[in-house]
Amino acid sequence: MTARTEPPAGSSGWTPRIVAFFCNWCTYTAADLAGVSRLKHEPNARVIRLMCSGRVDPQFVLEAFAHGADGVLIGGCHPGDCHYAEGNYKMLRRFRLLQRTLRQLGIEESRIRLEWISAAEGEKVKAVVNDMVHQLTVLGPLNLPGRFREWDGELEPSTPSAAQEESIHAS
Repeated sequence: MTARTEPPAGSSGWTPRIVAFFCNWCTYTAADLAGVSRLKHEPNARVIRLMCSGRVDPQFVLEAFAHGADGVLIGGCHPGDCHYAEGNYKMLRRFRLLQRTLRQLGIEESRIRLEWISAAEGEKVKAVVNDMVHQLTVLGPLNLPGRFREWDGELEPSTPSAAQEESIHAS
C-alpha cells in the first residue's frame, strides 16, 4: 500500500480506504457469500484473509494507518465458535489495547472496528462495510502519512529570525 494525500472531506474524489482483516473460516466466507449472493456494498474495503482473527498483530493495524488507511475493520468468528478455540478472545484483548493506543495517538476510535460475523452472515458484511464507509466519510481523511511529514517538520531546527538574533547578541 502506498501513501497518498487526500483532498478535504466532502470534496469530490475522496473516498475512505479501509483495510479489512478477515478470519478465513467465518468473516471471509461471509464476504464470499455476499459476493455470490450479489449483495452490493461499497468497494472501499481491501480484504486481507487470515486463518484466524487472533492472528491480527497490532502492528498490522498500525502499519495500515501509517500507509494511508482511513479505517481498519477486523472480522472474526462469534465468541465460542472460533475454529482455533480462543483466537477471537485473543483478538478482543488486542482490540482493547489498540483502542487505547490509537486514542493516545489522537486517532478517533471509530476508525477501527471489530465485528463477529459468521459464515452465514453475508448480509452483515454488507451492512458493516457500508456503515463503516459512512462513518469514515463523516470523519474525513485520516492522512497519517501527511501528519508524519508535518510532525517531522516540527523537529527541524528553525533558523532564528532577525529579532531573535539581535536579542541573542544583545545579551
